[in-house]
Amino acid sequence: MLTMRSSHVHQISVLNSSSFPLYIHGKDTHNNSHRNSWFLKHCKHSSPRQRKVHRCMKVVMASTSKNTNTITTSQSVKALVTVKQNRGGILGNLLNGGLDGIKDLIGKTLVLQLVSDELDPKTNSERKTTESNVQKSGTKEDEVQYEIRFELAASFGNVGAVLVQNEDCNEVFLKTIVLDGFSNGPLHFICDSWIQPKSQNSQKRVFFANKLYLPSETPSGLRKLRQEELVIIRGNGEGERKNGDRIYDYDVYNDLGDPDTNIDLKRPVLGATTQYPYPRRCRTGRNPSKADSLSEKKGSNFYVPRDEVFSEIKQTQFITTTVSSGVSLVLESLDAILSDQDRGFVSFEDIDTLYKEGIHLPQLQANALNLLQRVIPKFLGVINDTQNLLRFDTPEALKRDRFFWLSDEQFARETLAGVNPYSIQVVKEWPLKSKLDPQIYGSPESAITREVIEPQIIGYCTVEEAIKQKKLFMLDYHDLFLPFVSKVREIKGTTLYGSRTLFFLTEQGTLKPLAIELTRPPMEGKPQWKQVFKPSSHSNSHATNLWLWRLAKVHVLAHDSGYHELVSHWLRTHCAVEPFIIATHRQLSTMHPIYRLLHPHMRYTMEINSLAREVLISANGVIETSFSPRKYSMEISSVAYDQLWQFDLQALPNDLISRGMAVADPNAPHGLKLTIEDYPFANDGLLIWDAIKEWVSEYVNHYYPSPSTVESDQELQAWWTEIRTVGHGDKAEEPWWPNLKTPEDLAEIITTIAWVASAHHAAVNFAQYAYGGYFPNRPTIARNNIPTEDPYKEELEKLINSPEKTFLECLPSQIQSTLVMVVLNLLSDHSPDEEYIGQYVEQSWVENPTIKLAFERFSTKLKEIEGIIDSRNADTNLKNRNGAGVVPYELMKPFSGPGVTGKGVPYSISI
Repeated sequence: MLTMRSSHVHQISVLNSSSFPLYIHGKDTHNNSHRNSWFLKHCKHSSPRQRKVHRCMKVVMASTSKNTNTITTSQSVKALVTVKQNRGGILGNLLNGGLDGIKDLIGKTLVLQLVSDELDPKTNSERKTTESNVQKSGTKEDEVQYEIRFELAASFGNVGAVLVQNEDCNEVFLKTIVLDGFSNGPLHFICDSWIQPKSQNSQKRVFFANKLYLPSETPSGLRKLRQEELVIIRGNGEGERKNGDRIYDYDVYNDLGDPDTNIDLKRPVLGATTQYPYPRRCRTGRNPSKADSLSEKKGSNFYVPRDEVFSEIKQTQFITTTVSSGVSLVLESLDAILSDQDRGFVSFEDIDTLYKEGIHLPQLQANALNLLQRVIPKFLGVINDTQNLLRFDTPEALKRDRFFWLSDEQFARETLAGVNPYSIQVVKEWPLKSKLDPQIYGSPESAITREVIEPQIIGYCTVEEAIKQKKLFMLDYHDLFLPFVSKVREIKGTTLYGSRTLFFLTEQGTLKPLAIELTRPPMEGKPQWKQVFKPSSHSNSHATNLWLWRLAKVHVLAHDSGYHELVSHWLRTHCAVEPFIIATHRQLSTMHPIYRLLHPHMRYTMEINSLAREVLISANGVIETSFSPRKYSMEISSVAYDQLWQFDLQALPNDLISRGMAVADPNAPHGLKLTIEDYPFANDGLLIWDAIKEWVSEYVNHYYPSPSTVESDQELQAWWTEIRTVGHGDKAEEPWWPNLKTPEDLAEIITTIAWVASAHHAAVNFAQYAYGGYFPNRPTIARNNIPTEDPYKEELEKLINSPEKTFLECLPSQIQSTLVMVVLNLLSDHSPDEEYIGQYVEQSWVENPTIKLAFERFSTKLKEIEGIIDSRNADTNLKNRNGAGVVPYELMKPFSGPGVTGKGVPYSISI
């Protein structure tokens, strides 16, 4: 079923109208209409001059009657205004008094004015009605409805916009305005916006009708309003932004640290520097830090434009105002239980307790307990009045197979169908070699030699033969992490290596791990160290190698978790998309077709990114507390942006080709031949990619029939220029930026943005708890060096005598793992008001028959994809998504219910 965000549009009965172009606003409209009717009725008795005027009016009315909502006679038009009751927002104190309070408020203070889409030919100025107040007409669920009547003259032309002003001292959330009384049916204005009080912002808000226009096609009466609205949204780049503002501007990431609290919490500025290039974020304009003039002062104002803030339903799931204190409360609660923050789990039975009995929380004050319940309601179970438990749902993978995390097959399978399917790549060259400076980092040659590999690649005589047949694959975290090893190791309770992991593609279509290489650069007077670990089944020595292999996997999994969260997830989706959103608001009018096409893909992203800067990626935030790189995490993200991020490679087909996971083949499905046929992420992702591209192409081609229409669209060209030169300004001169000259160029660019905001994000986000909720499967940090790096007698004896204890001590501590589990569950959770791709439809698409049909085809295609994915998961030949204990790959299934479901592709990065 297709749904619209504003599904409460109502039909209103047409009022009787007069037919002469005289009108008076106010209480006397009925009498005025009567006088006009009387005048026309007696027009045949008028003078010749009067009759001539009347004939001219008839000609004008006949020539314009074909236009939608053209007023051919003077007539009465009724406006129905729908306002949302929001009991949890800034209106909360008003609404506590009930509906009568809001009735008295808005009935007197919300003022409307209609604007014609034609200029007055005499004055060459905008045609507007006089200002009029709305009056309450009824209530419906969480909405209050108001109405107002306007008398419009025939000379008024089409209504193209409504001006709104809120003269009270409180903000109001305006959902829709519907004008009825036209011969061609009602005229809709989808607002979905907060209207600030006149005392705070004297500018009237403008809302355009749902009909879309390219800039050159804008009716004369709306051109000035279109331009002025964009100027307002851009702001002047000065001052600190306030919560009620709706200004979109850029800034660098200079608010991640908190040097005023502690100079050790100072963090480098990311963006606008050659050392730390980065995308831009939304500007807040806070004062500089006293301790570091380059950083913004830390404060409670993590501004986002007012309309980007979570809805009341979303706030219930992930409360904006309390998430920071909520996570802090979890930490404080666990601190009270775990006096030793470095303490790990003593046994695997202790880990199992998290899902069975739970952790007993200390007695909290009533308000603190209530806050904890609101922030993490799914975990906190109240046994009785005196016993509180922090208890976790059993992750899906653990439900299906208690020992799934020990399996090498599962370790390999998750590179193709897990939470980070973006890192696996084909091996193209041999021998493996680092590109880092050998004078600093040591010998570039890998320790993974043919003697290590060839005995394990059954059916292939040489490594070169296996590479030629595309049978060798790799996770390569060597060059990205190695420069940080020395710095990270200065931090207590963590360690780091550069790593490479090799896999072999079996005849069954699955990957088999062959070797893990861990490398430490020269440091502290010690030479470079590197060692290769092999699966125990291929080792010639005793069981010690089994545990060394398991420990090596812990390190690789910690590397993969860090890369996933910092690069595949944060950088490539959340962070990279924010400049697209800012530019879209600044450069594309809300009546621009491309703005409306992108609009669903922008929902909530700036708000969740703001929360990330406050809680997750900030100094001493969740990432720095619980992931291996610790305080250098965001620096690593910057290096990845500098070395790896390209806009053109964000398109799924290009990404697959660049990693050697596919080659172009016009005769293959989707135009690609996959290197691994059973690659669940790629197989399902290409279905979504093609569906998005087909829909976007039809939409673009409707509004842009030729290259000239693309090149001459000033708003569109300014949008693309600003994305490249400002939003991603540190990469402005890169040659890989696509041109924007043809409809095909535009369709590819929009498809890429839509893909990243929807399916890419879904693929790396909504399985986080399924696989990371049992942290031994995806540890976020490895706390101890591998025992063989600097082999001391005590460490080796400890490994031999108590390998399980050595293993557990390498995993995250109790407080680290528990905090990450809380966050991963929150991030994996679908809100009840989620808008899934192909399910929600913009009102402007519905009102255009061509676009409506194209969207219906898109929606139907996505429903078909659901069935295709189900059939693939049932295919026993596809062993990367089917088998005993295997979690089916459902991340690309477009639709889902609320909660942690492991499926569903929202339009936007909404969590």
